[in-house]
Amino acid sequence: MAYTHHLPIDERAVIFAEYMLDTKSTVRGTAAHYGFSKSTVHKDLTSRLKTANRTLYEQVVGLLNENMQSRHIRGGNATKLKYSELKNVVKGKNGR
Repeated sequence: MAYTHHLPIDERAVIFAEYMLDTKSTVRGTAAHYGFSKSTVHKDLTSRLKTANRTLYEQVVGLLNENMQSRHIRGGNATKLKYSELKNVVKGKNGR
């Protein structure tokens, strides 16, 4: 969404935070949605949001902590899916 590229940084941080909380998104997902780097989104959420909107900041920190605690599970599921798809491709080529 290009309009966020022209907003003041504090407003952008609030928009990122509201999107993450509404969608339960990750930093990576939020960055992809708005067309920013993960570093920019993370910096906005962890540093700039603290002074812009303390209540929103505390909610986002809770979501970031949830995401951090479950990332190994998401990573494991992604790996499992990758190799099961690869296994299906190999089986298809061998005619089994």
